[in-house]
Amino acid sequence: MRRILTSTGDTWAVVGLSGNERRAAYGVARALQRYGKRIVPVHPKAETVHGERGYASLAEMPFPVDVVDVFVNSGLAGGVADEAVAIGAKAVWFQLGVIDEAAYERTRRAGLEMVMNRCPAIEIPRLG
Repeated sequence: MRRILTSTGDTWAVVGLSGNERRAAYGVARALQRYGKRIVPVHPKAETVHGERGYASLAEMPFPVDVVDVFVNSGLAGGVADEAVAIGAKAVWFQLGVIDEAAYERTRRAGLEMVMNRCPAIEIPRLG
């Protein structure tokens, strides 16, 4: 976790991030920004959130992504991890409650860093 948060890169695609302020992704994305991360919303609506233009999918993003932060249910998360590998991301982060052991293994075999069932907004302050 420490390596992803401190040295993997600062462009984080937040999959599942929309303008809905009641969703966890909204608050976590804001926290990531406070810690110097560039967040990029990825959601079918492709909304602008926290001042950042949104994209409907990872494949549509015209620039490199360092970390793909996944806020979709576990049944869909593996597909997102596979897309992260396909676009050349450096790491995948499955949020609290998002668990897919097979996707974890595939992602690690592809050479990406991977965190599962954790929240970066909780973990960053713990770095000290």
